[in-house]
Amino acid sequence: MKRSISTRNIFLGIGLIAVVTLTGMNVYSLFELHETTIEAAEENKRNQIDEFANQLRYRFASPFFGLRRFDMKTVENHYLKKGTFPEKFHRQLTDAFNDPLFSDVYWSPHDLDHCMDSTLPIYRYDSENAEFKAVESVSDIVCEGIGLARSRSRALSSEYVHSYRTSFDTHRSLTVSLINLRENRVVGHITLLIDRDYLVNQIIQSQLQETFGNAEQSGVVLWLRDWMAGEVLAVSDTTYAYTGHSDQHQVRQRYTDLPDNWILNAQLLDSPAIAASDTSLFRNLIVLGTAVIALFGALIFMYITAKRERELAQRQAGFLANVTHELKTPLAAMQAAGENISDGRVADGERLKSYGTHIYNETIRLRKMIDKLLDVARIDSGQSIIQKSPQHLDQLVESWFRNHYNYVTSRGFKFHLNTEDRLPTTMVDVDHIETILSNLVDNAIKYSGIKKEIAIEVARNGKWMELRVTDRGVGISHTAQKRIFDKFYRIEDSMTARTKGHGLGLSIVRDLVHLHEGDVVVESSPGSGTTFTARIPVVSTAAPAESPAMSKPESIALPAKKKQPQAEPG
Repeated sequence: MKRSISTRNIFLGIGLIAVVTLTGMNVYSLFELHETTIEAAEENKRNQIDEFANQLRYRFASPFFGLRRFDMKTVENHYLKKGTFPEKFHRQLTDAFNDPLFSDVYWSPHDLDHCMDSTLPIYRYDSENAEFKAVESVSDIVCEGIGLARSRSRALSSEYVHSYRTSFDTHRSLTVSLINLRENRVVGHITLLIDRDYLVNQIIQSQLQETFGNAEQSGVVLWLRDWMAGEVLAVSDTTYAYTGHSDQHQVRQRYTDLPDNWILNAQLLDSPAIAASDTSLFRNLIVLGTAVIALFGALIFMYITAKRERELAQRQAGFLANVTHELKTPLAAMQAAGENISDGRVADGERLKSYGTHIYNETIRLRKMIDKLLDVARIDSGQSIIQKSPQHLDQLVESWFRNHYNYVTSRGFKFHLNTEDRLPTTMVDVDHIETILSNLVDNAIKYSGIKKEIAIEVARNGKWMELRVTDRGVGISHTAQKRIFDKFYRIEDSMTARTKGHGLGLSIVRDLVHLHEGDVVVESSPGSGTTFTARIPVVSTAAPAESPAMSKPESIALPAKKKQPQAEPG
């Protein structure tokens, strides 16, 4: 048996570990899927931000893409000979020269640095005549842009790969350095002054709102900031203010080869995709949790059920052994007495009466055991027939009390009956009520110990009629109270070891009370006696008719329940 129990526990442990492991894997997979969904949504937004930044780069750089086709040595020679750029070269730059993004355009040959020597020429583009004209002075912004381009050109003189290079002086100017790749030197610089207001308000702001629009729908809000000045230049959704607090959903996009003081800050909100993923994760966790709880419950239920089935099988085996022995005992006694009488060995009248009484008592004992087994068999097979009829429960109990008074008192017990006045009727099976009383009183007799006193009460409690049987016996522990109504269950102690029984009486009581749509409860503590209460529904409020006075044994009231005493039978 120990080996079986140990094996059962091992398999239960393996099952629980498997459930926990699979649950952990599923939870991990759900969170991984959730994180992947969020990362995909965030990556999509980052790609949109990159695309927006590329669009802005293209807006600046597109007029100069065609310069790669030109040989700047040829452009330089044409300029030196005629003082103007070649026509094709000029047409290539016309879009940039006439773009409202640029307020002024200047041309400075590389070897003529007007900013270092004001006597040297510098040229400003005349849009009306579509040509560059010499001017005497320029703003510091032009000189700073040219100076920055000269410095970067010198630093990259060994890495020229294209015929031109653009340099930004923050958001103030854009300088295009023309490079003679054949001689690896700079020919000159075209500086375009940027109209900041037009760039921010007409280009960036409009493109931000067009591309991203409402933050609740797009799931992202963008701010264009000048980090040097600490100024927000444009925002995709004006309802969101820039707080400066970064978190895991914030993206910072620097402009490469564009206004280097400007940064795009993007706050990724809970987009519809992320919100749907959150909802899906929550629902899946609820479903998974419910399934795991159900599976845990099923495993534990099967374990407990298997354990109880095994205990029941062991009790049944013990019951069969006991009942076989107890059936043989009265049969053997009756056989021996019958043989003595039939052989004529008993001729004396007193001895003959004694033998007859012995045979009668053993027959009663045998009949009770057989009746109890038949009751269990009928209940288990669903063949227990209940024949209810309107009865006054107090009168039924009183009749049973009178019939069994001498038997109980002959066992050395004080036997009492207490009933309330004018109790209503209820629907009961008379035979079942007698069986319930017989089993409860027989149980009290077996386990009363030294204090031999049994009391029966009949009272109304709301919609219930209550039939109580109380003894002053050894009592029942709280743990055992949960199982005493189980079939074949007997409390394992020294008292029960000396008491004959099969663990069926209380099981029969419970089943018969349930057939009456009622319930049976026990109140007990070790050494303080026990009270069994059978509750049966009331079906009528009519009081019983007055009957002739009947004498009954004088009764005592139970503690805290003062009852009407009854007379002792004559």
